[in-house]
Amino acid sequence: MIAAMTAIAEPVAAADTRELTAMTTRGVRRALAERGYESLAEFALRNGRRADVLAIAEDGTFAIVEVKVTTTDFLGDSKWPNYRDYCDLLYFAVPPDFPTEILPADCGLLVADAYGAEILRAAPEHRLHASRRKALTLKFARAGAGRLWRETDPGLGIGPGLGIGPGIGAG
Repeated sequence: MIAAMTAIAEPVAAADTRELTAMTTRGVRRALAERGYESLAEFALRNGRRADVLAIAEDGTFAIVEVKVTTTDFLGDSKWPNYRDYCDLLYFAVPPDFPTEILPADCGLLVADAYGAEILRAAPEHRLHASRRKALTLKFARAGAGRLWRETDPGLGIGPGLGIGPGIGAG
């Protein structure tokens, strides 16, 4: 079990921060999969924001997980409240040595490493409006299909979007 520590972490170099973010994100996605969710990382939302992880459960519940690996990253980020309109559940995910007491109490909390994550606090549920859920479900499906297509056909030469040519598979 991953335990959260409350000591303030030392500054982390940019390359180390990228690696720690990637490992934390991987652990989050593994934990979500174990709980029956399918997820996409770096998902572009309609409001112009990009969710670190967007996940959908079998029943259509959407969760957004915002990954933070340094206190500087969290304290300098004021965009996360904009994610609430695009999910039923909003979580923060942090590495084990992150000072969790600085995170908002009205969001769920995951502590993650590269191999998994533990839910330390469940996210309060804020159900999406039916029309927003439908639009988000379609965008999630198209993004996933587009990513899979580009993964299996790397010579495709087509970027994210909605039409033929540059732009297929936004998300």
